[in-house]
Amino acid sequence: MGSQNKELEAARLLNAQTHIWNHTLSFINSMSLKSAIDLNIPDIIHKHGKPMPLSLLASSLQILPSKSQYIHRLMRILTHSGFFSLRKLPDEVEEGYVLTDASTLLTKDNPLSLTPLLLAMLDPILTKPWYQVANWFQNEDPTSFHTAHGKAFWEYAGDEPKLNHFFNDAMASDARLVTSVVIDKCKVVFKGLESLVDVGGGTGTMAKAIAKTFPEIQCTVFDLPHVIHGLQDSGNLKFVGGDMFEAIPPSDGILMKWILHDWNDEECVKILNKCKEAITSKGKEGKVIIIDMIMENSKEDMDDDESVETQLFFDMLMMVLLTGKERNEKEWANLIFSAGFSDYKITPVLGLRSLIEAFP
Repeated sequence: MGSQNKELEAARLLNAQTHIWNHTLSFINSMSLKSAIDLNIPDIIHKHGKPMPLSLLASSLQILPSKSQYIHRLMRILTHSGFFSLRKLPDEVEEGYVLTDASTLLTKDNPLSLTPLLLAMLDPILTKPWYQVANWFQNEDPTSFHTAHGKAFWEYAGDEPKLNHFFNDAMASDARLVTSVVIDKCKVVFKGLESLVDVGGGTGTMAKAIAKTFPEIQCTVFDLPHVIHGLQDSGNLKFVGGDMFEAIPPSDGILMKWILHDWNDEECVKILNKCKEAITSKGKEGKVIIIDMIMENSKEDMDDDESVETQLFFDMLMMVLLTGKERNEKEWANLIFSAGFSDYKITPVLGLRSLIEAFP
């Protein structure tokens, strides 16, 4: 019996060791993926148009010939991670790499490409704060980002063109995918609106698509002056600089995509109060359209463990870079009602995110 207990204990310890190893080294997944993007691998395979043998892939890369022998190891982990798959070539002897749904979303010529978001999240400016999390818990700084860089995220973005540029590109890449779904499945949300202000709308990716689809709606992109600097009004779309904590342009509808999760509860209530003022200032009551994550709202056709982990990743991201967090429905309801709204409606059509309508 003692021998069996020792074997069970050894097995537990070895499993625990593997678990620690796996999480310690999990950064290798994201950095391997970034390497593939930097080497242009998804685009090369895509342009090949059929399963691409390893030898041809290696010879197509801008690398030293002596390094070609290592490409199969990079492709092996990315195939294991689900970014590529192997398929038999017509001769039924050799195999070639093909894209999966995930890597298709990482090709640069894909209008819905998420490559800018990936590259932004893995830029040293945004990875450096993770080294300071323990220190942040022991100091008075508002975020770990502040501990790492000496200033808040938004202040840094205003001072540093590189961060401002890649952050806006990242948000625009996400907006393209979200907009395509929202316009396809949620047209009724915009019905009856004569005007719409996209608060924190960045360079206007989502507002441009809405303005084009609904020409009867006067659309305004409202963001910090340095974000919209140099952007030109066009047709039923205009750009206005300002601070959402001070005032938001009057409108029938307010749109906030991936904005409120950046801020803590007190800050969110202030923003929502300004939204409420904006949609009631014309004498009629409009609505606020929020696109954000609702914790524990997993998509049926996704692996549940992966969905939950992704939500937890984003919650930690908000804690480290900003003052915000991801929220469950009860927390969202508390914000909405605390800001004086009377009702809300949730439409879960965006994977891990949902469309939330708040009514005065």
